[in-house]
Amino acid sequence: MAELPNLVASAKTLPGHASLSTPAACVADFCLIPIGTSTASVSHQIAEVQRLMQSSGLSYSMHSAGTTVEGSWDDVMKLIGRAHTLLHEKGVVRIQSDIRVGSRTDKKQSFEEKVAAVNDLLAADDAKLNARS
Repeated sequence: MAELPNLVASAKTLPGHASLSTPAACVADFCLIPIGTSTASVSHQIAEVQRLMQSSGLSYSMHSAGTTVEGSWDDVMKLIGRAHTLLHEKGVVRIQSDIRVGSRTDKKQSFEEKVAAVNDLLAADDAKLNARS
């Protein structure tokens, strides 16, 4: 079998890119999927991840299809990586994660504030409907 090239070692950094940093803050929504567990239920593994979230000091919210977490880019990505390591150490040999991450530079807005902004618009719709009745 032919040896694959080491793509990381052979990648060239373009001028000016070496000094780029990661965004100061981000909001990530991730769904960690343990594969090959003995049962279809993964609630025990997700509970382990939630305990890790609790101890992280970052703002987070679990929902039915994953977890939303916010903080610095580096802290959020490190936490998701640690969730993988935690489950590997618990015997899960394969984990797939879907991660959706956003950052912005114009203002700071928590995931709770984003949800509240939409709820405020919906409440205004309800108030208009009730005023017509």
